[in-house]
Amino acid sequence: MTFDDLGVMQEEFDEHAEKAKTLPKSTTNENKLNLYGLYKQATVGAVSTSRPGMFNMKDRVMWDAWKAVEGRSKEEAMGDYITKVKHLLGEAGAST
Repeated sequence: MTFDDLGVMQEEFDEHAEKAKTLPKSTTNENKLNLYGLYKQATVGAVSTSRPGMFNMKDRVMWDAWKAVEGRSKEEAMGDYITKVKHLLGEAGAST
């Protein structure tokens, strides 16, 4: 992938990150967590913190979602994120 390709992908990723904010409230937690994990993998990289304790369930579940996509490259995570947002927006449009 060239620098120009990465720049175009980054623009598309940023655009879809904004579009993800418009997903309906009916979007499942599973899908939201998947998007969160892909977003973190694309923007931060691999998980670098320890898993939150069992009394911090919200952060623990979010950490698990991020850990589930660990090992994907930045480009893979961006591509998967874009694809997932497009799919969810398509589903939302079909159900209205």
